[in-house]
Amino acid sequence: MARILIIDDDGDVRDLYRIMLEREGHVVLDAGDGYEGVRLFQEEGADLVITDIVMPGMSGVETIMELRLISPDVKIIAISGGDHIAPEYYLKVVKNLDTLCELKKPIQRQELLSAVEALL
Repeated sequence: MARILIIDDDGDVRDLYRIMLEREGHVVLDAGDGYEGVRLFQEEGADLVITDIVMPGMSGVETIMELRLISPDVKIIAISGGDHIAPEYYLKVVKNLDTLCELKKPIQRQELLSAVEALL
């Protein structure tokens, strides 16, 4: 199966996605912010990255840009629940960064698994 890196500042979201993906046989790494996510990607690598967009510190947009510098072909799923701005706005912005899939939170199990399967 695949090695998947989840980057999200919400620990409960990371845990939920980890459980879903590990049940499908994937190896899951997770990071609580963009800085840690980029570091893990450099050290461990990943077949696919799932990153939140709205995070403190290094935003998801910055994280995606850093990941693209390290590995231009990395497969990325961008996720957002928004904040004071609707999530659709953030997801439209990252589409221009060549994310391969954009999902709006809350994400249902089958929606996440289908997106992962389609990219792998």
